[in-house]
Amino acid sequence: MRRFWGPWAVFLAGAEALAGCQGPGASAPDERRVFRYNQPEALTSLDPAFARNQANRWADEQLYNGLVALDSTLQLAPALARRYTVSPDGRLYTFVLRPGVRFHDSEVFPGGKGRVVTAHDFVYSFKRILDPATASTGGWIFRGKVLEKPDGAPSDTCFVAVNDSTLRVHLKAPFIPFLGILTMHYAYVVPHEAVAKYGKDFREHPVGTGPFQFRLWDEGNVLLYQKNPHYWRRDARGRQLPYLDAVAISFIADRKTEFLTFMQGKLDFLSGIREGSRDLVMNRDGTVRADFRGKFTVQKVPYLNTEYLGIQLDSTHLTGEQAVQGRALRDVRVRQALSWALNKPEMTAYMLNHVGQPGTSGFVPAALPSFSQALVPGYDYQPAKARALLRAAGWGPRRPLRLRLSTVAERKEIGEYLQKQWANVGIQVQVDINQSAAQQELVDNGRAAFFAKSWLGDYPDAENYLALFYSPNFSPAGPDKTHFKSAAYDRLYDQAIRTQDAAQRTALYQQMDRLVVAEAPVISLYYDELIRLSQNNVRGLKANPMNQLLLESVWKK
Repeated sequence: MRRFWGPWAVFLAGAEALAGCQGPGASAPDERRVFRYNQPEALTSLDPAFARNQANRWADEQLYNGLVALDSTLQLAPALARRYTVSPDGRLYTFVLRPGVRFHDSEVFPGGKGRVVTAHDFVYSFKRILDPATASTGGWIFRGKVLEKPDGAPSDTCFVAVNDSTLRVHLKAPFIPFLGILTMHYAYVVPHEAVAKYGKDFREHPVGTGPFQFRLWDEGNVLLYQKNPHYWRRDARGRQLPYLDAVAISFIADRKTEFLTFMQGKLDFLSGIREGSRDLVMNRDGTVRADFRGKFTVQKVPYLNTEYLGIQLDSTHLTGEQAVQGRALRDVRVRQALSWALNKPEMTAYMLNHVGQPGTSGFVPAALPSFSQALVPGYDYQPAKARALLRAAGWGPRRPLRLRLSTVAERKEIGEYLQKQWANVGIQVQVDINQSAAQQELVDNGRAAFFAKSWLGDYPDAENYLALFYSPNFSPAGPDKTHFKSAAYDRLYDQAIRTQDAAQRTALYQQMDRLVVAEAPVISLYYDELIRLSQNNVRGLKANPMNQLLLESVWKK
């Protein structure tokens, strides 16, 4: 802790010297102009090419911009592209850039002054994501979608700078969610000069166009940003953003210490309430406890995250005991019985303090338009039906079904709750706790027959969830962790991503989700909700289902 508070204290003392515009309620440059948040998970890179986790994404959101963005209601909005058009056949996207947007001032530019962003920078940034030498985790956003050569490499004409202000992107086939994909952090623009100078060290020497610019990163201790005095965006009254002078990010790994630090007023914001502090803040019914009410601001919104159990339907990599249970789980009656046996409303009430909606519909979460319990009915609590399906599949008291559920420590309590529910219908389940990396490796490589996972949306379109059951997306290269395969489902998916009419596409999504419910390759446990706590003097901080941290319009009274 001493190493952390030292640099932070020095930074706060120097914050008064930072130049910047005043936000509402601020009368002089002081600590109120610095926004402080904690990042408990490891931050691995400030290069948007590696924005695969929340820690990296939150850090990148302050530094960079893309062509388009999501507003606080998840509606598509122009960003560095002031306007765009899509051809009638859905294959050509044309973007006209906002004039005069500059990269941050940096030593990589002549005289240290950031230059103007051009369409050529987007061509470079997009091709960099696809370049094997970059080894980006985000190549999938373009791979298989833009024009490609016969060997699968991107075509020379997939990204074209018509001139400095006009960019064209050519797809090989229509893909309606493409604009949503372009809001992702992987599609942020970076200058070639910075990547050429720093190479792999660009991860710690970022240069972008965002509301804040990099100042200091003492890894594991503190990350400091200061305001970008040349930021291109203004508020509705014409005032330049951001209001804040700086952002200070700490790295307190222990959740209890993080919560205590927030309660002491040393953090401005906290996202998520873990088991250790949930009961301190919230009643069982999901309301804020009386002794905490008014001490801080609480925001609760639907979260684009589905917590689920997956069932591996491909026996290729299952061995030993995993192979034995894999054979049992390939019987759809067994998979359905596992769902009918669970009292999901009780689970969300008693295990989660009503933070989350019971997973009694399909896989698509409640925050998306295609979600409908009426049109996509799932599994409610019917233990008698579960027992009947097990008997029909040949399991019962004389031949009990025995399974092992692979999960991680943070899901242990829920795993043990599920274990008791299944025991009530005669299913004996052992809960195996793995380290997160080991769990990921088991699941990605098809070596766990029954596993706990979650799917956090990359962009707000149901396609991002339903892609988990599209057979060309088999893991480890794709997101189909269960290796679910259905010709009928694949046909619906191919049709949906080419259907421009929103209502028709929603109907196709719901049809696909019903197929997932019927075949039960997954058990939807609950559709998550997001709890955010902020100090009462924080203004302009809005929560949305993507859990973005948008600080450009935030100020402190």
